[in-house]
Amino acid sequence: MTTPNSQSSGQLPDYITSAKPNPPGNRVPWYSSSAPTYAGIFLWFVFWDSMAGNGLTTGGLGAMLAGIVIGALICHFLFFVVPGTLGMSTGLPLYVIGTSTFGAAGGLLMPGFLMGALQFGWLGVNACGSADALSKGFNAPGLYVPLCVVWTVLAAFVGLKGIQYVAKVATYLPIIPLVVLIMGLVIFGGSAANFKPVPLADAGGGSGAMKAMMGMIAGIVGFFATAGAAGVDICSSNRDKRDVRMAGIVGIVIAIIFTAGISVIAVAGAQASGTVDPTVVKMTTALQRKLSPGLFAAIMIGLTLASFPGACFSSFIAANSFKTTMPKVNPFLSVGIGSVVSILIAIIPFGAPVEAKWAAKLPAVFGIIGASFGPIVGAMVVDYLLSGKRWVGPRAGFNPAGWIAWALGFIVGILPNLHAWKPETFPDVPVAPVLAFIVGAIIYFLCAKMGMQSQVIPLGIAAAEPARPATAAAK
Repeated sequence: MTTPNSQSSGQLPDYITSAKPNPPGNRVPWYSSSAPTYAGIFLWFVFWDSMAGNGLTTGGLGAMLAGIVIGALICHFLFFVVPGTLGMSTGLPLYVIGTSTFGAAGGLLMPGFLMGALQFGWLGVNACGSADALSKGFNAPGLYVPLCVVWTVLAAFVGLKGIQYVAKVATYLPIIPLVVLIMGLVIFGGSAANFKPVPLADAGGGSGAMKAMMGMIAGIVGFFATAGAAGVDICSSNRDKRDVRMAGIVGIVIAIIFTAGISVIAVAGAQASGTVDPTVVKMTTALQRKLSPGLFAAIMIGLTLASFPGACFSSFIAANSFKTTMPKVNPFLSVGIGSVVSILIAIIPFGAPVEAKWAAKLPAVFGIIGASFGPIVGAMVVDYLLSGKRWVGPRAGFNPAGWIAWALGFIVGILPNLHAWKPETFPDVPVAPVLAFIVGAIIYFLCAKMGMQSQVIPLGIAAAEPARPATAAAK
């Protein structure tokens, strides 16, 4: 049995009834839409630059590369395929698709408002990495805070008013990190085979390698979690299942292996050749030791410019989310408040080195994101499978199964952050974002079988299953 239906189709919120599916005429191939969108996410230097920090020094190169491959496959098969398929098959945005899992009323908060709120965390990370790169490029550390402010304000403004103006530039800017990665591979890759990990003093056997592999998986999945859920929106422009599949293989799996793999190999080679010591885990730092000051400055400025469309994209998603979930609040006010939060994340603690800023603590940031969206996607996947591999429409009110699944999954996913805060109180868990996904999926399945899903409210065939061109039929 399901919980009583408290709504009819005429009582659905406006944000659901006014949603229009992306029509077949607007659908485009994977190579001109979803694949480059995802590839651009992983070409962002903040993602790949410090990948070696997940355990290269103690775990070894083989364990790190294995973690990269496994993490890439998890991102594709667990976190992307179902959201991407739902977006392709319905043409509807995430905040509407999520109502099947979290309810017509609950969908405003989860994943609607949460997706927007977390984007300001991403904007803070982007501002931190970009301001740091620019201040290093200009050899002016004192510019860091002003650059954080200017970068965030500009990105928020463009995201609100004119993201279309950066679309053409964003098409070509990813070439910059691509060239930098290849440069790092050419300079340091030949020495990577000579890299030797430093054994852990308090652990024997292969525990160092296992910790490194788990840390790499957690870092990659935590970074990708929101982008996986956003596959609903990104793939709503795709024509068929083949487009979704190819977008995942090329834009996610290959892109992760390419960017993270080259970065780790380059850092391993730099350490093995003596260019940097084992405490250095950033590829850009290794390049700094090898290149002339002028060339390195140009590289850092180029990488920063290539990050700007990503900052605008985060602001754009946040603005759309807030316009939907808080329609009576002026978006300049809501996005403005969020931008202030982004700036504070990027500059606190005041006066501390950049590495100590909240936004620079990437494992913690990715941990919060993975803990939040891991169970969201896990519950969505099970809801999709239990519904006959289709979107059934919004459920009434707050769907208990979805909210219980998210709450329990989030508790599991956030444990590493709590452990870092109070290790004597909270246990640590490996690959927490993946475990959060699994817990969310299992709990949703159990709740559904116990009749804890609220009733589906008919929405109409046109909104639920838009027709697709015959030539683009799902394969």
